[in-house]
Amino acid sequence: MLTLHHLENSRSHRVLWLLEELHVPYDIKRYVRDPQTMLAPAELKNVHPLGKSPIITDDDVTLAESAAILEYLLDRYGEGRLVPPLGSEEHRRYRYWMHYAEGSAMPPLLLKLVFDRVANGPMPFFIRPVARAIAKGANKAFIGPQLKLHLDYMENELTNRQWFAGEEFSAADIQMSFPLEAATARAGLDASRPKLTEFLEKIRNRPAYQRAVKQGGLAMPGR
Repeated sequence: MLTLHHLENSRSHRVLWLLEELHVPYDIKRYVRDPQTMLAPAELKNVHPLGKSPIITDDDVTLAESAAILEYLLDRYGEGRLVPPLGSEEHRRYRYWMHYAEGSAMPPLLLKLVFDRVANGPMPFFIRPVARAIAKGANKAFIGPQLKLHLDYMENELTNRQWFAGEEFSAADIQMSFPLEAATARAGLDASRPKLTEFLEKIRNRPAYQRAVKQGGLAMPGR
């Protein structure tokens, strides 16, 4: 039986969602973040040395990394679903967005999270002004412009197509959901970018997405 090791408020939501889209039977083992550090519990290292989520175990296979898990599940259980035909322009775009989500979209969002915590986290009073000044400078000089660049790019890419790979929903849209949820939580993604807002509305209305939320809770990347 396939088991998903699911950490609350994490990328693991995407795996749950794909499993629900494909109607693959699975077990779910839930893990709770440390309330102080917000890190995954140490017991996840018993499943994979990095102790990160998502992780799946499927017979003798143990696999981490969201995109690798999605591609594994599609190869083994997808029967051609949610993947554009090989060799098509849609498949090229599909492959691109599967990698773009973590390779390009998430780094500035993670930097935003880290520097916001630096600015607002507990620290000695005499250090606080320096830390806040550094965080403000990083956000203004680099992080903010990078976030705008990527959000504008993604908005433009959806101007002439319904989904990231083309006119049909694909697993690339599942992969892209997390950075866009994160951008809503911490990078000011709102109705001023109507195509991205519409994308989020469409995915949240999918029955499989809603079943995944019921099973594992909402992904809350801002935490």
